[in-house]
Amino acid sequence: MNKKLGFGCMRLPMKNDKIDYEEFTKMVDMFMANGFTYFDTAHVYHGGNSEIALRDCLTSRYPRESYQLTNKLSGSCFKEEKDIRPLVDHLLEICGVEYFDYFLMHAQSRSNYEHFTKCRAYEISNELKKEGKIKHLGLSFHDDAAFLDQILNEHPEIEIVQIQFNYYDFNSSSVQSKLCYDVCKKHHLPIIVMEPIKGGKLANLPKEALDVLKNDENLSPASYAVRFVASFDDIVMVLSGMSNLEQLADNISYMKDFKPFTKEEYEKVNKVVEILDHIPLIECTACRYCIDGCPKQIHIPDLFHLYNETEKFAGSDNSFGYRMHTKNNNLASDCIKCGKCEKICPQHLPIRSLLENVAKRFEK
Repeated sequence: MNKKLGFGCMRLPMKNDKIDYEEFTKMVDMFMANGFTYFDTAHVYHGGNSEIALRDCLTSRYPRESYQLTNKLSGSCFKEEKDIRPLVDHLLEICGVEYFDYFLMHAQSRSNYEHFTKCRAYEISNELKKEGKIKHLGLSFHDDAAFLDQILNEHPEIEIVQIQFNYYDFNSSSVQSKLCYDVCKKHHLPIIVMEPIKGGKLANLPKEALDVLKNDENLSPASYAVRFVASFDDIVMVLSGMSNLEQLADNISYMKDFKPFTKEEYEKVNKVVEILDHIPLIECTACRYCIDGCPKQIHIPDLFHLYNETEKFAGSDNSFGYRMHTKNNNLASDCIKCGKCEKICPQHLPIRSLLENVAKRFEK
């Protein structure tokens, strides 16, 4: 891992609802020609078509030693322990390779970790590593820092961790970028970063924030987000889900000869965070007192957080995040208007009416 920019293959170029192979091939060639060699995929990306596209546009066209390929073991792709080995063999086959450089336990969180544990996913993957089908074993993570610490204590065989990390979520109480980063450092593990641009949100800032980032070199808002992350020594790879040649060319322009963040640039992104945090929206502090008394167990602070982000960032959607947060919990529209949440809310928010706004936004 010499250069820190990695190609995330979850948002590939599309044409007529299919991956645009012509565009993707050009992107792969440009990426490789500029000395970048790290590609990241998962079987659930593009319904399995991301891996096939990588086979057709990368692995069948370049020597195996010229690139690094990461794949993941997604919990939705196996039901029992006996499913894992055949699944990994299938992933290798459709990617057109004999081994994965990095293989990650995918999207580890409290909601799926028991499934991985019950099916001995970590143990079997470690066996596959000893057999040469995996070079390095790791995990990607979507939960709080305390749970990450628990997993790493239980699985010292983990060699690398992929976390969500960006300047907006750096001190976030929900994403916990900095806290998860600190846990990785505690365990002396290298870090791969996903969502450095927060799903594109930090490239689509309100005008006041864009004005702060104006510079003589015409650097893009995305460049600030990616370079902020890449400036941390323990972070060895920063993934960008590039969807066209223009995004790739922009990333290459400032990552080919990477220059770490300056003091002035840190001050700029801190100002951007301040601007975003002061946009008057739902002033929820995520104390979570409201959840305990809710008869429908609606995760009110999480839904308010998604609503706020949708309002703050130009072009933001967050529909996927809403579906994820309500997968095992009730919808905002399931509120029965009992008012228990409002009685206990330290901020005295009109939660019942605010949940109606959330439902209008996401439950179309």
